[in-house]
Amino acid sequence: MSAFIDKMRRRAGRYLDVRPVAVRPSRGTLSLSFDDIPESAWTEAGPVLDAHGVKATYYVCGGLERGINLGLRQFTTEHLQALFAAGHEVGCHTFGHVSTLTLSPAELEADLARNAAWVAERLDGHVMTTFAYPFGDCALTSKTVIDGRFLCGRGVRDGVNVGRADRALLQAIGLESRRLPGYDLEALVQQAADQKGWLIAYGHDVGDRPTPYGCTVADLDRLLTLAKAADLDIQPVARAWSRMA
Repeated sequence: MSAFIDKMRRRAGRYLDVRPVAVRPSRGTLSLSFDDIPESAWTEAGPVLDAHGVKATYYVCGGLERGINLGLRQFTTEHLQALFAAGHEVGCHTFGHVSTLTLSPAELEADLARNAAWVAERLDGHVMTTFAYPFGDCALTSKTVIDGRFLCGRGVRDGVNVGRADRALLQAIGLESRRLPGYDLEALVQQAADQKGWLIAYGHDVGDRPTPYGCTVADLDRLLTLAKAADLDIQPVARAWSRMA
């Protein structure tokens, strides 16, 4: 019964209390994002991004620093400072990497405030303006909190944001080995180009043997190559958001 209730709560967050925003960039857009920030999301993905001359969004949980998650070493403060100095966006992923399904609005506010203070202390007062839901879990009650604190929130429901989107729960595709075989990346990129949509991709680790939630360097390079060939505007989430209207 509890599993069924959780499933219904996830669906409620996805489809109820939609906070509409127009998606009308001057041309199709791609945003790359990395959740949790495993070490390899910077040490392996960073050089690929640099070679393509693009910036990504890194969604950080302060509580994961120097820890192990999914069997992977996580980022250090030095990694976070280096990617921020390189011009990449740092966004919020909660402090404790916790599902919003398990938190009251007050508890979520407290966790977000803790992460905000943790990041500001390490990144010279940086204020995070975009959010990604851990596990893609969006409780209906969390949307008001996220909408009040951030420009936008990103989920994990597949699709390209076209025409009209939910600013508290934007659609995205998983740059993950468990999901990539099921996507037609060429078609998704072309849809973003043809319909002037916003394609957001999220991943975790990057390496030769990625977890089910990560990808290879070749996967990352392929998506960027396709996006450039389709003349997509490749921007971090916050910068892309500023170009939507």
